[in-house]
Amino acid sequence: MKYIIDLIEDVREEIGNQEDFVLTAMLLKENPEDSEKLTYAGEAALNIFNIDTSNKQLKFKIDGSQSRITVGELIPPLLILDMDAMMYELRMDINVQYSNMEIVGFGKNDEEKKYILFIKI
Repeated sequence: MKYIIDLIEDVREEIGNQEDFVLTAMLLKENPEDSEKLTYAGEAALNIFNIDTSNKQLKFKIDGSQSRITVGELIPPLLILDMDAMMYELRMDINVQYSNMEIVGFGKNDEEKKYILFIKI
């Protein structure tokens, strides 16, 4: 399980808060032959994020629109949150079938300027 504070720290350490990086979801599936291994199953740019105070979550959504969340859009509003909010879980809605998915890790692609949030099904 990842939290807002984990995201803030990783973005700072891995990409130096470069504002033009686009947030991307990368889907990983368990390998049927070896449950210890995960295989790539696709990726998509994230379109929307909101802070859900009632469920204590930072939720990302893929809605198929042309909008893209950049690090420059995401990080400033997170930095002003209080300490309790820093411990909100990171979650993602991909579609109706895959909603409220747990974010299990982070990554980056320097060449394509993508900051990646990994989810697993």
